[in-house]
Amino acid sequence: MSVGYDEFGFEEHWGEPFEAPVPDEAPSVEPHTPMRFHFPAAGSSYMGGVSDGNMYQSTFAGSSLAHTYSMIREFLKEEGYSDIPLPETAEELRLFKKSRYPQLQLFDERGYIHNPIKILFPQPVKQRFSLLLVIFNEQAEKHLLRFHGLLTS
Repeated sequence: MSVGYDEFGFEEHWGEPFEAPVPDEAPSVEPHTPMRFHFPAAGSSYMGGVSDGNMYQSTFAGSSLAHTYSMIREFLKEEGYSDIPLPETAEELRLFKKSRYPQLQLFDERGYIHNPIKILFPQPVKQRFSLLLVIFNEQAEKHLLRFHGLLTS
């Protein structure tokens, strides 16, 4: 049997047509369940972050603060938190950094806080333009106490 080549230099196969094998079953693709409705279990990793069952934490870092913040906004939208009011832009988010006058603060953390999420500026800064996203499990017992730092376990 001689092998021929087409105009692109690929081998031409003359013979019986090749039929691809038919898979037994198509792989099952389960629809994505947003985190808000199925919070990650304790000790599990999810989308680059970790969960203790009551709280999920993940660090986002992009090439600019605006890029990092847009990643967080998209993540929150995909995970069922699109109804949470957020700062419109990264510049608006920057206004939530720690005040020079600590007596005017409601929270100790540096960043935007609105139940059940916190978008924090890491302290000390580990990576330029990074933000820490913390999401609290709204179905957990004593959720509000935990969110406000009044309950640690």
